[in-house]
Amino acid sequence: MYTVSTPTQLENALDDADARPKIIKISGTIDMTSADNGGAFTSASDQAARNSIRLTSNTTLIGIGSSAQLVNARVVVKDVSNVIVRNLTIMNPCDIAPVSDPNDGASGNWNSEYDGLTVDHASNVWIDHNRFTDAPQTDDLAPVENGKLKQCHDGALDVKNGSDYVTVSYNVFDHHEKNNLIGASDSTTSDDGHLTVTFHHNHFTSVGERAPRVRFGRVHVYSNLHEGSRSASVYAHQYSIGVGYKAQILSEQNVFEITGATSCPDVVKNPGSSSKTGAISDTGSLLNAAALNLASACAFAASSWAIPYAYTPTLAASVKTKVLGSAGVGRITVN
Repeated sequence: MYTVSTPTQLENALDDADARPKIIKISGTIDMTSADNGGAFTSASDQAARNSIRLTSNTTLIGIGSSAQLVNARVVVKDVSNVIVRNLTIMNPCDIAPVSDPNDGASGNWNSEYDGLTVDHASNVWIDHNRFTDAPQTDDLAPVENGKLKQCHDGALDVKNGSDYVTVSYNVFDHHEKNNLIGASDSTTSDDGHLTVTFHHNHFTSVGERAPRVRFGRVHVYSNLHEGSRSASVYAHQYSIGVGYKAQILSEQNVFEITGATSCPDVVKNPGSSSKTGAISDTGSLLNAAALNLASACAFAASSWAIPYAYTPTLAASVKTKVLGSAGVGRITVN
C-alpha cells in the first residue's frame, strides 16, 4: 500500500516491481506540470512524454477524502486487467497543441489528444465515485481561430480496442463536450462482440454529447441522471446516448432532464452514418418527467443482447435523489 502526493511518488509506486496487488492512495493534488515533474509542458512531444499515468494490472488508484485530484494528467488503463479507479477528481487534460482539420465536419474543426481516462484493450475495470470535469479550463475560455473555437479537450472517459467488463458507476461527468466514446472507429471490426460496459448511477451535467456514444459495444446503461440545456451557451446539449455502428445497448430507468428537449431523438440518436446502424432497447426511462417512448419515437432496432449478471436498477422516479445523494467524490470512506 502506498500514499502519494507528487508525480514522482506516484510514478515510483507504479514502477515498483513487487508483483502483489497494489493500493495507491492519492492525497491532495497531483499536477503533472508541477516542479516535481519538470514544470509546464513546453511542446506537444513534451506533453505526450510527461502527462501519462499508466496503471498496471491488479492496481487500485483511490483518492483520500474529497480533495484528491489529478491535474494535467491522462490516466491510461492499457493491456491490463483488474484495475480500480475511485474517489478522484480528474480534470480533463487540455492539449497544448490542438490540430486544425479542415476536413472534419462541414467547415473543419480543431482536434485534440488526451482523454481524462482511457481504457484500452483492458478487462475487469471499475471506475467509481469520481468526478471528470473541464473546469476551470472550460471551452468558452478558448480562443477562436480558423473560425472555430480552439477546443483543447478530447474525451473524459473512453473505452476501446476490445476492452471488456468495464463498470462505470456513481461518477459525476460535468462541463465537457465529447464525454464517453465506446469504440473508437467504425473500421475496428474486431471490437464486435466486445466492449462490454455498464454505466449506472452516474450524473451527466452540462455534457454536450456522448453519454455514452457506442460502436459495436454491448453496453448497459441504467439509473443514470442527465441534466443540461439545448440552448446553453457552453456545452449545449446535443444528445445523450449515441447508437452507432452495430451497437447493442440496453437502457433502463434513466432520467433525462434536458431543457429544450421534446422527444426521444433529442436525447437518443445515431451520431454517425445513417447506413451504419445499431440497436437499443429501453425500459422505464423518463424525458422531462414523461415516458421516453424510445420504441415508438426513435425507431431503432431492438437490442438482442442479454444482461449476463444480476442487478437492481433504481426506478426512474427515485433516480435523481439517489444519484445526487451518492455520486461523485467524498461519498466513500477511504482510511
